[in-house]
Amino acid sequence: MFSPSSPTRRAVIFLSWIPSSQRCYSNTANMSKSNVIIYLHRRDLRISDNPVLHSLSNAKGHGFTHLLPLYVFSPEQLEVSGFIPEDAKDKSPHPEARSRIANFWRCGPHRARYLGESVWDLKNSFEKIGSQLCVRVGMLDEVLKFMIDGISKNGMGIGAVWMTSEEGTEEQRAERSIKKLCKDSGIEFKVWVDEKYLVDDRDLPFDSPEDLPNVFTEYRKKVEPLREAPRAVLATPAKGSLPPCPDNSIIPDQHSPFVIPNTPEALEKALMRPLGGGPLVKNPPTYPSDAESAHPFKGGESAAQERLESQIASGAMTTYKDTRNGLLGTEYSTKLSAPLVLGSITARQIHEALLSFEDGTDDGKWKGVPGYGKGENDGTKSVRFELLWRDYMRLCSRKFGLKMFRLGGFREEDPVRWNTLDNPRQGQGGQSLDEMIERFLNGRRAWV
Repeated sequence: MFSPSSPTRRAVIFLSWIPSSQRCYSNTANMSKSNVIIYLHRRDLRISDNPVLHSLSNAKGHGFTHLLPLYVFSPEQLEVSGFIPEDAKDKSPHPEARSRIANFWRCGPHRARYLGESVWDLKNSFEKIGSQLCVRVGMLDEVLKFMIDGISKNGMGIGAVWMTSEEGTEEQRAERSIKKLCKDSGIEFKVWVDEKYLVDDRDLPFDSPEDLPNVFTEYRKKVEPLREAPRAVLATPAKGSLPPCPDNSIIPDQHSPFVIPNTPEALEKALMRPLGGGPLVKNPPTYPSDAESAHPFKGGESAAQERLESQIASGAMTTYKDTRNGLLGTEYSTKLSAPLVLGSITARQIHEALLSFEDGTDDGKWKGVPGYGKGENDGTKSVRFELLWRDYMRLCSRKFGLKMFRLGGFREEDPVRWNTLDNPRQGQGGQSLDEMIERFLNGRRAWV
């Protein structure tokens, strides 16, 4: 499948796929006796199969005396005015987090609740291994500067800021801002490639994003067989294996006017309050009184792992190819897309669980499930196929950038004016469904 490559060549491929804005800047000349590393979480909301935590818990002589895991609710991504106490006179210093054209909330109530659950679960996961997650609100670079200044004034030195990379334009802009802040502060800055995808970047048979085929099938053939492609899952840090957190008295409080909730219920309330209880679109259809959600799942690493286990145990993974397009109900697809997006679970964790089921190496917990111990079947093969689609679209984002979201598509053909969508808030468009599907299949933007 892959031609043998030396560690040097793998490193070249690995770096060549990382934009220069994401490569690390390091200045460790002014390390003090206390050397704190801040790990800024974004869409890597897990402690298992986590390359950053795995490195800190296993690498010898990294030199860091303390670890501060940090998650920031950014006003660029979701509305944060709910973190201001209801009886406060202060208003949010940030504009409302709405889309530019249709003026929708950038993060609606369902995703906001799911994100809150995922962050709180990450907090619980850190506590189980003897660490803690610090949660803040604000622009990433502003919060980080506030933390660096506050911790330094309290007598501890900041040695590094680490985070994982993302392909989005806004995410990369945030990375550049943080890189500049660290450079100005004389602090090491490093962006890790998150290993949450099926095929590791270091194993891609391409030297640059431009080599990525424009057709998925061509890409798939270059990385098959998928059952052999993923790397092994990284071990979860053992309790006490990470550098300790700085004392709470050292960590600066959340800056005004925001207040960080101290219970999961209060966090959900803060995220949901500004979104209101009204419909997201005008005149929505009436739901039947006995309607049940097809996605009643909670967010977080723990829930994602439970879902993966239950999907294998129920036989749903074995029958996935036949049932995935049923759409209705909890069992008609894996429902793992949401935790995959937030990095609460990784594609190779799913792959490893499937391998264990297919090979019958799970100590018998799935014995009796159709397909157990009989190798890859149509269902498990289809799951890997869909996971590879996620890899491919992420690499397309790296190759095409903003072209992915332009009206003419990445081929920049037949641009259409914005007014083809007559009234986006009411879901009214100027194109027929057939026209939209045709545009989508031809690699151009479609309003679907």
